[in-house]
Amino acid sequence: MRTINISLLRSARNHVLRFCLLIGLFAGMSFDTAIPTATQTLTSTANQRSEVIAPGVEHLQIVRGYKSEKDATGPWFINMLRIDLDQARLRLVHALDEAVGLETVSSMAARHGALAAVNSGYFRTTGTYRGDAVGIEVLDGKLLSEPNNIRAAAGLIEKTGKQELIFGHLKFDGQISSGPRVKHAIAGLNRPRADNELVIFTPEFHRTTLTEPNGLEVIVRRGQVVESRDLKGSSAIPANGFVISASGAAREWGLKNLRRGVRVQLNLKLSPVETEQADSWTQATSIIGGGPQLIKNGRVEITNAAEKILPSFVSDGHPRTAIARLKSGQILLLTVDGRQPGESIGMSLTMLADLLLEFGAVDAINLDGGGSTTMVIRNKLVNKPSDPTGERPVSDAILVYPR
Repeated sequence: MRTINISLLRSARNHVLRFCLLIGLFAGMSFDTAIPTATQTLTSTANQRSEVIAPGVEHLQIVRGYKSEKDATGPWFINMLRIDLDQARLRLVHALDEAVGLETVSSMAARHGALAAVNSGYFRTTGTYRGDAVGIEVLDGKLLSEPNNIRAAAGLIEKTGKQELIFGHLKFDGQISSGPRVKHAIAGLNRPRADNELVIFTPEFHRTTLTEPNGLEVIVRRGQVVESRDLKGSSAIPANGFVISASGAAREWGLKNLRRGVRVQLNLKLSPVETEQADSWTQATSIIGGGPQLIKNGRVEITNAAEKILPSFVSDGHPRTAIARLKSGQILLLTVDGRQPGESIGMSLTMLADLLLEFGAVDAINLDGGGSTTMVIRNKLVNKPSDPTGERPVSDAILVYPR
């Protein structure tokens, strides 16, 4: 029997895909030029269209490649939003304005009155905690979810009349203490607890913890334990405090050290892997996690191995969503449709990184893709999500507003 080297076939296929994409890119518009005025609509070919939808916000729609018997020829249906943060602004939001739950990007954009929006981070798709972020999420200065495998993240820094975007990797360290020598590590926030874990539930999560009756839950108000509920399940989360939820060995520690009336202190810390960016990260009031990193300092640098992401996730073609900072200082939000033969087959992350680089990206990360990939402009879907049922409810979104 003849042996076929699958990795070599994938490698060859990716080289062909990248070549076809680059041919299309040479025919495309460059983002090195300034955004036209809001009254201009530019159309250079039948396969691409550019429109300024508000001052500082340009929508570019491109079809690359062509349908054939070989996937290597495409096609690829691409939507981009180029955003000047001097004239427009971004906002990160979660579905239903809680840390758990699902909502479509269209619904979030309409509910918050946004001009445009894309989907953003990864999330739990099934079970009681559907919509809970899997990865770092900070909204309006409040930490909702800790980093997952120190994956790539983007942080939004608010300044007077302007925003800035920072990219990197964040680590989490948390402790609960009831005295100088009485401390326990916090495994995470607002998520299901695993065996022997201590997890914190904050008011931003939901009305209750939604937990099973197999652990200890300690209710804290204004820094003091007011109630201890053992093996009773879901507890109400106080608006002026939090809930400590523990199982296994962590439960035994809580039973011993977290009695009613005890004063407790919560210490949550995020620290960047890229230590030279520490000062910038302390200024970020909203953060969304994704992964892997695609571009750093103007070069393709896909960090899937460090972020514990399978090589096949990089090499296979899927619908994709990404966010980038361009060398012009502007921001790029991008979607590529996929899983639709003859319309758009999706991209590998290598192709996606090449595309972003061609359009001037100096830093970029991958966001949630697949059936989640969605772009909405003026309350209308401009891409075609891959789910047969249409637009998928997701956990969070990046909203775009004119200033």
